[in-house]
Amino acid sequence: MPDAALAADRLNAFEHKLGSLEAELTRLERYELRGEVSACQGTRLICRGLHHFLCIGDICTVERQGAGSPGGSAKGENQLLAEVMALSEDGAVLLPFEELDGISLGATVRRSRSCTAIRPGLDWLGRVLDPLGCPLDKGPPLREGPKDYPLQARAIAAHKRVDLGERLDLGVRALNLFTPCRRGQRLGIFAGTGVGKTTLLSMLAQHSGADALVLGLIGERGRELHSFLEGGLGPEARDRSIVVVATSDMPAMQRRRAAQTTMAVAEALRDQGLSVLCLLDSVTRYAMALREIYLSAGEPPTSKGYPPSVFAELPKLLERAGPGASEGSITGLFTVLVEGDDLNDPIADAVRGILDGHIVLDRRIAEQGRFPAIDVLKSLSRTAPGCYAVDERPLVDEARHLLRVYEDAAELIQLGAYRPGTDPLTDRAVALRPELETLMKQDERERSQIAGDFALLAQALQAAGAVT
Repeated sequence: MPDAALAADRLNAFEHKLGSLEAELTRLERYELRGEVSACQGTRLICRGLHHFLCIGDICTVERQGAGSPGGSAKGENQLLAEVMALSEDGAVLLPFEELDGISLGATVRRSRSCTAIRPGLDWLGRVLDPLGCPLDKGPPLREGPKDYPLQARAIAAHKRVDLGERLDLGVRALNLFTPCRRGQRLGIFAGTGVGKTTLLSMLAQHSGADALVLGLIGERGRELHSFLEGGLGPEARDRSIVVVATSDMPAMQRRRAAQTTMAVAEALRDQGLSVLCLLDSVTRYAMALREIYLSAGEPPTSKGYPPSVFAELPKLLERAGPGASEGSITGLFTVLVEGDDLNDPIADAVRGILDGHIVLDRRIAEQGRFPAIDVLKSLSRTAPGCYAVDERPLVDEARHLLRVYEDAAELIQLGAYRPGTDPLTDRAVALRPELETLMKQDERERSQIAGDFALLAQALQAAGAVT
């Protein structure tokens, strides 16, 4: 029996290796097609001789003359990766993933089947990746998962998706109370620069009740990566996170790819049955990368300099988040950097129409020293009616109503023109204001829970005489 078991184990190992070999063989080209670089214009290459055999989205390798860019290439020191973005009779427009150092006229161009998909697995948790899915940390080589996940995949068909899951504890009191989130929901975090967006992301990553985290840092400052990983996440959240990074100095194709890699990793974990919290920072920088790409490909600018394809790409990416076809789900929180605090910016307006709600961070609140600086009245969750329990909804409605009453009378109150006793409702709003400000103020390391949050809200309303 031991000999039979040993033989069976060897046979299984051989069949596994044979299956892996067959999978690799199917990836190989049966023949090789070559073209050459006929022009280099700004950040784009024109390839001739191969363009009749290429499709939009194909990956090509271009030979370098020399050592290439610092750090090398995913395909080797003497090769550069580029993607086909436009086709014409004059040739194919290729946009590179790296700088064009070492590229000359006549350089050989080959079509490649690599780098169009990745194979994430649970072993990737706790790792930091570049946009091509290669490790950036000092850990061991990544073990591939069992399935290919295309970077430019389509979202699950709407009729195949299950319903949103139960309410997700985000660990942030103001959100749990006024902008609740269900598993599989997609929310936008709209903020200007320096309003506390990164701090809020850190709180969500540390305190949320999701099984796994996938963080995409798109176009961020390079110096912030280490501080975010070590201070913003912390050891516990780091162990259940996969972080994809593309800093602001990387080419636009890398920044675009980082967002696609983030979603592909989240989809792989979702298909494992996990509740995934996907944090993408930021959609605006992703859109800026798209603007560079499509302008380089020859598309004309329209709304505020953004070509039309940018607004076609946004829903393709954001719709990939959401509930899956079975148990797993991707809860997406996507930050939007609003230029000049203008919530009607074209990108902000487009994203707000795609997502299931929005969280607005207000600069005036941040300047007053209350963090997170969430403007409750401007924030909205489209799933809120299905989140609250029977005894929770009246508390939230009452608090929102009194906040609105105070906001309407704020100018009179600040000028001293309002006399207490003139309007009982305004008096209650004035009494509740400091209680709610204290309630919504939360330290970065403080973790809140839904049940305790509503108990505190009920106490604040009772103290202000807002409920009987």
